[in-house]
Amino acid sequence: MVNRAHQKPLDLSSLTIPTHVAIIMDGNGRWAKKRGLPRQAGHRAGAENLRRIINACVEFGIKILTIYAFSTENWGRPEREVRGLMKIFARVLDQEIDDLSAQGVCLHHLGDLTGVEPALQEKVRRAIELTKHNDRLILNVAFNYGGRAEILHAVRAMLADGIKPEQLTESLFSSYLFTAGLPDPDIVVRTSGELRISNFLIWQAAYAEYYPTPAYWPDFDREELYKAIVAFNQRERRFGLVPDEK
Repeated sequence: MVNRAHQKPLDLSSLTIPTHVAIIMDGNGRWAKKRGLPRQAGHRAGAENLRRIINACVEFGIKILTIYAFSTENWGRPEREVRGLMKIFARVLDQEIDDLSAQGVCLHHLGDLTGVEPALQEKVRRAIELTKHNDRLILNVAFNYGGRAEILHAVRAMLADGIKPEQLTESLFSSYLFTAGLPDPDIVVRTSGELRISNFLIWQAAYAEYYPTPAYWPDFDREELYKAIVAFNQRERRFGLVPDEK
């Protein structure tokens, strides 16, 4: 855990804290390249940074954190890199889950575990079971996840349940998504300066505030998260309306 005694004090008193923060964790490879390191070193640094951001979310009072850990498209990366990522995921679950549970973190998985090696599938299920009663922070890990795949999954499930067209509402549709029962994200943060959603929460983030930052994910620390919250407070959320219609 982070020793907060040495952290810079941040004034949260006048800020509205977003309930649900979603993060596209991007730039690990470029972070490593900039330092003359292999890409895998960047992925390890990114995994270590996740602990710091979880600590900051708990400190700030954020209730839900959704992270884009591995997309359905990421399987197309070089086999060596994919194997390395899977090892990192397994190691994080082995080394961090007890501390996360002690902090009151409840782990959810968004995505499909089909195709993931059985040992890693079991680690994910054990972590979810261990933390299921925690309520300080919900941590959604989008792993083997794609927004389009999620929508197709929901449609297939509705068809299997015999849902008729006239029964379909946005609320009903949302109940078939991986995030069922959770509020939509208030803000989507993307590190590394890229300006794409990359198939992430494309239904849920319809009215989320988008916050791109040039910081690579391993450098996106507590202070960077604070900056994102400050920027969120400077936005006027209209949800398709104009001010006098609210």
